[in-house]
Parts: sequence; C-alpha cells; structure tokens
Amino acid sequence: MYREHTRVVQIGDRKIGGGNPILIQSMTNTKTEDVEATVAQILELERAGCEIIRCTVPNEEAAKALAEIKKQIHIPLVADIHFDYKMAIAAMENGADKIRINPGNIGSKEKVKAVVDVAKERNIPIRVGVNSGSLEKNLVEKYGGVTAEGIVESALDKVHMIEDLGYRNMVISIKSSDVMMCVKAHEILAAQTEYPLHVGITESGTVQSGNIKSAVGLGIILYQGIGDTIRVSLTGNPVEEIKSAKLILRTLGLRKGGIEVVSCPTCGRTRIDLIGLATKVEKLVEDYPLDIKVAVMGCAVNGPGEAKEADLGIAGGLGEGLLIKKGEIVRKVPEEQLLAVLKDELDHWKE
Repeated sequence: MYREHTRVVQIGDRKIGGGNPILIQSMTNTKTEDVEATVAQILELERAGCEIIRCTVPNEEAAKALAEIKKQIHIPLVADIHFDYKMAIAAMENGADKIRINPGNIGSKEKVKAVVDVAKERNIPIRVGVNSGSLEKNLVEKYGGVTAEGIVESALDKVHMIEDLGYRNMVISIKSSDVMMCVKAHEILAAQTEYPLHVGITESGTVQSGNIKSAVGLGIILYQGIGDTIRVSLTGNPVEEIKSAKLILRTLGLRKGGIEVVSCPTCGRTRIDLIGLATKVEKLVEDYPLDIKVAVMGCAVNGPGEAKEADLGIAGGLGEGLLIKKGEIVRKVPEEQLLAVLKDELDHWKE
C-alpha cells in the first residue's frame, strides 16, 4: 500500500501521509479578500465534512485577508498561488498552513528559492502542483503530446528543484481532465516518490458528469493504495464536492461513519413515490452521525427482503409501507407517514 509508506506531512493541526486517514479537501469560490463571504463558505464546508480548505491568493489584499480568515475557521488553510512568487511569501507571512505552487509558472530559480527559503524558515509544506494543461513544451515534444509520463516527469523535475534548495516538506499533485491518463500518471508517480499525493480529476465538469468521472478515476487510484488527500472538483457548489468525496471514501471502505442510503431503481411494480421518498431520505440522513445502512425500497417483491439486509428500512406497497428494523418487520404505516416514522427511528437510534 503506497499510502502506508509516504512521508508524514503536517498541515496546520492535521497530519497526512504515512498511513494517516485520507483527508478531504475543497476550494473556496469566493473572492478571498471578501473575508465575510469566504469565512461563511468555509464554515459551511466544515459542517459538510471538509478537512482542508484552499483559497486563491492572486493579490496582496487576498494574502492579507488570510490572517483574518484563519482566526475564524477550524481547518488548515492552503494558499493557491500562480505566477507571482511574492504572493506565496505574503500568504505564508499571513498564516497559510500550506502553499500550492507550480514552480514552472513562478518564474526564475531565484524566485522559487525566495519562496522555499520562507517555507523552510516557517516549516510550511509546499504542494507542488502540475496540470496536464500546463505541461511544458519540451515535454510535449519529447513524448509526442500530453502524456502521463510527461506529467510525471514535469512534477518530479519541480520536486527535485525544491530538494536541491534543501527542502523536502512537500506534497505532490498531478491532475488531468483525462481520467485514464490521470490514473496512469498516479500509478507511475507513486512508484517513484515517497511524498504524499493529493489526488483528483481536474476540470471534471458539472455535478453530474464530474461526479461520474471523479468516482471512476479516484476509485481506481485510491483502490491501489495511492492518495493521501483528495478533492472532487465540480463546477457547482463546493459542498457537493465534500458529499461526493465522503461517499467515494466510504464506498471503497476507506472511511467509516455517516448513513449509507440504498434504494431500488424503481420499476412498473412500484406503487409509491419512491423517487421523491428516496431523495428526501438522502437529505434527511445527512445530519445524523450514525454508521448504519438505511434502505428505501419500492415494491412488494424484492423490497422487504432487501430492506432486511439494512439496519433500518422502509419498503413501499400500495399507498403504504413497512418499517423494517434489524431484519424484522416492525409495523405497517401509510405512505405519507413513512418519512416521519423513519426520522423518529433515527432520532432514537441505539446501536
């Protein structure tokens, strides 16, 4: 298992790598200099389960805002830097717990050294990030296009540059919107480095398409033991990224906690509004810190049997349904009462 043997990196009060739990990241989409809006979004993401947050720092005002933002949040704060090395330094001076840079677009080696010197002085981790869309021209020519091998070589070149400056407190991130290229790149990289890896499928798309691409790509990567932090990148409310990341980790058995909802796909036998009911159940269970399975079934053929495999279940019939608990039918209730009955059971649940 690669993640069992990566270096341990401290980010704020959290540790990644070395077999520590895989942490969920997201990124704000507010103007960082708008402290009130940025803090409000981070607190919402915290409630959803975000464990590391990244903010863009394109200017001095945004860098200075980090100090006030950090006072009001409870998770590590990462500064996202592009092009201007001075912003990386300013972000660290204002309390960033980690910085994300691509040394390739920071500029000269002297500018990279200036950033590394401050990071070294403050012991702040550097996330070296490379995206397939920014692959250097010489590597595109070397490999005959944008390839997994080229992405890895680009990332390792930058890692070696920082190592040569005497610093090894790093996390590596390589991303591509091409799912299978991203998978291959992580497989190659994991075998060549001991640094913890932040994984994700970049520019994956809207909530629907992005979730599918991320689930496939991250599923393959994580299942191989690769990855120490993850982000599901979606074009939408970043809270959706957290929900998806938690579900991906739980599905792979990499995280416990939270209610798992299973529901049948509906068919002509369904006699209740199962789609509406299942949607309401998914929303209902979000706030319960229980590690159980809840089944929502819609017909009298398979419903009761499948619901019995869950800790708690409701199985619909014609305008009514069964409440099933620990494999036993508890009672029959009218359809319009199913959700309320389920909520009452969750409110009083005892393992």
